[in-house]
Amino acid sequence: MNLRQIDYVLAVAEEENFTRAAERCHTVQSALSHQIARLEQEFGARLFERTSRQVTLTPAGQTFVKHARQVREAAQRLEDEMAAATGEIRGSLRIGSISTLGRLDLPALLAEYHRRHPQVDVQLAMRMSDVMMEELRVQQIDVAFLGVWPGEPVLGLDARLLWEEPLLALLRPDHPLAALPQLDLQQLAACTLVDWPAGSGPRLQTDMAFAVQGIRRRVAFEVNHADMLISLVHSLGAVAMVPALGAGEHAGLVARPVRDGPRRRVYLASHDSPTPAAAAFLNLLARYLPPDPDGTSA
Repeated sequence: MNLRQIDYVLAVAEEENFTRAAERCHTVQSALSHQIARLEQEFGARLFERTSRQVTLTPAGQTFVKHARQVREAAQRLEDEMAAATGEIRGSLRIGSISTLGRLDLPALLAEYHRRHPQVDVQLAMRMSDVMMEELRVQQIDVAFLGVWPGEPVLGLDARLLWEEPLLALLRPDHPLAALPQLDLQQLAACTLVDWPAGSGPRLQTDMAFAVQGIRRRVAFEVNHADMLISLVHSLGAVAMVPALGAGEHAGLVARPVRDGPRRRVYLASHDSPTPAAAAFLNLLARYLPPDPDGTSA
């Protein structure tokens, strides 16, 4: 068994098609099929069920793929570590992030990172924090910027608190509550509210704030994208809760502080043993974190 054979099996498993897998591996289908047949002979088990319409993994194939991915990742990690030992950072960097990072200029950070390490392929995905925490635990991403409510634990992760901030009420200037300098949760409970899906990290922040005060509220609209949340505030005159550091970025809307309102903590989470590409990103990040009000770094 060799890495090329492993790559062939993984390609077929992911493409569910021998022709597409061969194209992906830059080889001819006959060569790919021959190498997989040799593996099946070596292990004495079929890895794939083949029909004229589909290709699926057998139970033995599922076991092979599970461990083959770990072998391939370990081999790639070895290549990247050896390159780093000679001063070259390469490989891939998988970043997850919440959609609002008001205190951090992430595009500028990524631009400088690319200038310094052009051989690293960067993948950035916006996700809910609870999804990213699980992706970190199973090593599907390398680094994540998480936004969680203060009572939520960040278990099993190497997490560093970057900052904590309140959530403000976002509303149109012609909303009756916009004339007030400060709002409370009871006033908001009487409004048409738009929020994130129940059970998501951002939703927990607001749900817990209302629950602590013993206030029941009805969320009229649940959305899973920040742009849609803002659009509903614009078009319906609804009210949403948004992080303070990004609240002023929404043209045509106003933000008001909320007494006893929700807060969120923004964490940087990664693995205990980061890849060379991730370690370089973490080192560079320190230059882009703004100081806290007391003058220290975040």
